[in-house]
Amino acid sequence: MIHITLPDGSVKAFEENVTPMDVAKNISEGLARNVISASFNGTTVETATPLTTDGSLVLYTWRDDAGKQAFWHSSAHVLAQAIEELYPGVKLTIGPAIENGFYYDVDFGEHTVSEKDFKTIENKMLEIARGKHDFKMRSATKAEALALYKNNEFKTELIENLEDGTITFCDHSTFTDLCRGGHIPNTGIIKAVKILSVAGAYWRGDENKPQLTRVYGISFPKQKELTEYLHMLEEAKKRDHRKLGKELELFTFSQRVGQGLPLWLPKGAALRERLENFLKAAQKKAGYEMVVSPHIGQKELYVTSGHYAKYGEDSFQPIKTPKEDEEFLLKPMNCPHHCEIFNSFQWSYKDLPKRYAEFGTVYRYEQSGELHGLTRVRGFTQDDAHLFCTPDQLDEEFKNVIDLVLYVFGSLGFENFTAQVSVRDPENPDKYIGDVANWEKAEQAIINAASDKGLNYVIEEGEAAFYGPKLDFMVKDALGRQWQLGTIQVDYNLPERFDLTYKGSDNELHRPVMIHRAPFGSMERFVALLLEHTGGNFPLWLMPTQCIILSLSEKYEKYSEKVLNLLENHEIRALVDHRNETIGKKIRESEMQKHPYMLIIGEQEEKDNMVTVRKHGGEDLGMMTIESFSNIIKEEIDKTLKSF
Repeated sequence: MIHITLPDGSVKAFEENVTPMDVAKNISEGLARNVISASFNGTTVETATPLTTDGSLVLYTWRDDAGKQAFWHSSAHVLAQAIEELYPGVKLTIGPAIENGFYYDVDFGEHTVSEKDFKTIENKMLEIARGKHDFKMRSATKAEALALYKNNEFKTELIENLEDGTITFCDHSTFTDLCRGGHIPNTGIIKAVKILSVAGAYWRGDENKPQLTRVYGISFPKQKELTEYLHMLEEAKKRDHRKLGKELELFTFSQRVGQGLPLWLPKGAALRERLENFLKAAQKKAGYEMVVSPHIGQKELYVTSGHYAKYGEDSFQPIKTPKEDEEFLLKPMNCPHHCEIFNSFQWSYKDLPKRYAEFGTVYRYEQSGELHGLTRVRGFTQDDAHLFCTPDQLDEEFKNVIDLVLYVFGSLGFENFTAQVSVRDPENPDKYIGDVANWEKAEQAIINAASDKGLNYVIEEGEAAFYGPKLDFMVKDALGRQWQLGTIQVDYNLPERFDLTYKGSDNELHRPVMIHRAPFGSMERFVALLLEHTGGNFPLWLMPTQCIILSLSEKYEKYSEKVLNLLENHEIRALVDHRNETIGKKIRESEMQKHPYMLIIGEQEEKDNMVTVRKHGGEDLGMMTIESFSNIIKEEIDKTLKSF
C-alpha cells in the first residue's frame, strides 16, 4: 500500500500503481469527469501515471491555472499534428503552453501560412480531437530519439543536449513528439479551437539562427468559452492603449528618437502631471521627502549595488568620457542613488525612518521584439521611493506602504486585485545576492504584514527581485486580464553593500532596513493599463478635459467664453468648441474624445444664464446653473478621490 496526501491534508491508502485518475474516481465520479491534469510531490504527471511511492497529490481541473497549462500544452501537440498532416515535409521545433493558449514554431520550408489558412488548420485540429486519442508518455534512448529526427536539425539539437534516461516522447493518434509530459487524458476534451495569428520567430530566440513561423492558437473545453474569449479580444482591441493614446493625443513614438522611447504630448504630459501631483500629495501626508537624482551614474555605483552584474550585459553599454578608464551608465534603477543620499549624513535612530521619493527616469535596453507601446519601453519613469528604517520600525512602515498602495488603487478604480508574496527560488540560490538569514527575515516580514492587513495573498517562489523578496499587487482589469502593478520590497542587502549605518540608542552603529516601493510601478505602464482598464474614460478627477462647451452657433461665442471663465474659477478643466459645425457632429466627436460632460449653449441658456448638461454616453441632465454643475463635478470627484 502507498499513502497519498491530498491538498486538504487528508491521507488515503491505495494499492501501488494507482493513478491520479483512480484517486479522483475514489473521491467522486464528478471530480473524475473534470480532472485533466495532476502533480505528484510537486512534479507534473499524467492522469494515467502509476504512483509507486507515498506522496502529495494535487488534481487539476480546467478552473486551475495548472489545468489550463496542461490543456493548452496538449492542444499544441494537436496543432503540430494538424500542421504535419496539412503541410507534408515541415519541420516541427517546440510548442509550449503560454499564459493564454499555446504556439508552435515550425520550419514550413516551401509552404506558407497566412490568415486564410487558419480555418483549415482549426478544422483539422477538431477532426483529430474528436478521435478521443489518449496522450501516452514513453521513454526512449538517445539513439532512438536521434534516429527518429535524423532529418530535423532542430529536434536533433534539443536531443543532443539531453542525457540518456531523461528522454521521453508523447504519442497520440498517429503522432509522436519529443516531450517532458503534462497532458490532459485525451484529445476529446478539446472542443473548441482558434488559430489567432502567425509571426516570425528565430530558433531559440537567437537572431543569428534560422527564422521560423510561430503559429499561435487557443483552445477550450466548451465552444461558449471560446466565443466569450473572442469577444474579450475584440473589446481589448477597442481598448488597446496604443490606439486610444493616439486618438486621445496622449503620446507618440518616433523612429528618429528611438524605439521604446515615448514622447508625451501636451494632453499626456498634463495627465502624467496630475498623477504625479496626486501621489505627491499623499506622500507628503505620509512623511516622504522628494529627492532628485541624475540620469547617469558611474559604473562602479551599479557594480556596488549588483545591478551591473545582473543587467549590465543586456542593458545600455557604458558611456566613456574623455578621461581614461572613466565610465558612466544610464541609470537602470534609482535605489543606488538613494542609498548614496542616505549615506551623505550620519543618522541617529531618532532620525529614522527616512523616506525618500522620486519620479526618477531609468533606462533598460529591452530587445526590440519585446517592446510594446507603453507597457514595455526602454526609458520609463518610476514613482520610486526608498525607506530607511530600524528593524523595529519595519512592520509599521511596510503596513503604511500597503495603505498607500490601496489608496492609489481605490482612487483609480482598480478594485479587483490579489497580493503576491514573491520569494526566492530555493532551487536557484545563485540568482540572488545576500545571506540566507537576511532573506528569511525579509520574507517573513512581508508575510506577517500581508496577513495583518488582511490581504488575499499567495506565495510565489522564484519571483523575488535579485536583492530581496517583495509584495506584488496583481490587478484584474475590466476585461478580466491580470497585471502586476504596485510593488513593495524588503531589502537587507543594499544597506550591506553600501555600508549604510545609523547610530543606535546603545551609541553603536547599526544597519538600517531598506524598503523599495512603487505604487504605480512606472508612469508609462500604469497609464497604458489605466487606458485599457477604463477604455479612456478616466476617473473624472484625472480627465484632461472634464467638460466641453458646445455652442449652437457663433452668436453664443461671447457667452461660451463667460461660461469657460466661470468653470475655470471652479477649477473645472474645460474647452470651447466654436467650430461652425452642426451640434450633432460636435456631440458625436465629443463622445469619441470621451469628454465626461458636454455643456450645450444656445439662445435659452444665454437668456437664463444657464447651461444644458449632457453626460458622456448620452444621459441628458437638463438645464442648470454653473454653480449646480460645479457641485455635480465636485460630488463625483469626492466620491472617487477620498483623502489619504
